[in-house]
Amino acid sequence: MQQRINIKELEPEAYKILFDMEKYLSKTDLSLMLRELIKIRVSQINKCAFCLEMHTKDAREAGETEQRIYALSAWEESPLFSEEEKAVLALAEEVTHISKHGVSDATFQKAQHYFTDKQVAQIIITINQINFWNRIAVSTKLFHQP
Repeated sequence: MQQRINIKELEPEAYKILFDMEKYLSKTDLSLMLRELIKIRVSQINKCAFCLEMHTKDAREAGETEQRIYALSAWEESPLFSEEEKAVLALAEEVTHISKHGVSDATFQKAQHYFTDKQVAQIIITINQINFWNRIAVSTKLFHQP
């Protein structure tokens, strides 16, 4: 596989903005582990191998277990995830697939049950940020060197 174009080289100012957003997200109220779960699940949905490689590695380094990473694609059926995490993962899936059915009131309200409105906003920003990264990586065929 060969990368189509290198957006980082072609548009360094845009990449700076994306990296600045990552710095912002690292300072939010959301835990690193929750942010990584969002990034992995959204990357699974978007079939982004580059981001899956990066974020599963980051999650393991932060203390996430292999078992939970493996179970993430079946989070709804897994007892390994808390109700708070399941609320976030449901929101992540609906935002990522927003053109299908939008975001349901039930999913949004469940997130609000466990998180403040500010945290829900941060979750939505995190979801959209990884969707942006996934779309760059998939459309340009960005990949990790084996």
